[in-house]
Amino acid sequence: MIANAESADRVRELLLRNLQEVFGERDGERRRAAIDELWAEDGVLYAPTGPITGHAAIAEFAGVLRATHPDFAYVPGRPQVLHDAGRLGWGSGPRGAAPAYTGWDVILVRDGLIAALYVFLDEGSAEAQRMRDTRHR
Repeated sequence: MIANAESADRVRELLLRNLQEVFGERDGERRRAAIDELWAEDGVLYAPTGPITGHAAIAEFAGVLRATHPDFAYVPGRPQVLHDAGRLGWGSGPRGAAPAYTGWDVILVRDGLIAALYVFLDEGSAEAQRMRDTRHR
């Protein structure tokens, strides 16, 4: 449970840094270092394709996603915090252009680290369809 403003600040930091330093990072070594710093060892990423557990698997998923859209950048909204959880709306698309897709990240934090991340893609985008198609393979 969030006991003070510093803890709420940590939840906000985790949301923003995860978006940019994990999913927005092109360099695999820097991505993995960020995961090691931001994520619990047993952290679970709940993506539209299915759950992904642990640092190595999360790093692989984020790397594959980054390679799918190498010229895209993430633009975050304003994070919101409630107790030990937070949410962040974001858009992703070519730099300087309207987002190609949008979504929400919802995290649960344990001991100052991301224990779970739920990724919600807004319906109707090609990326949401690609993720659904990947899940059914």
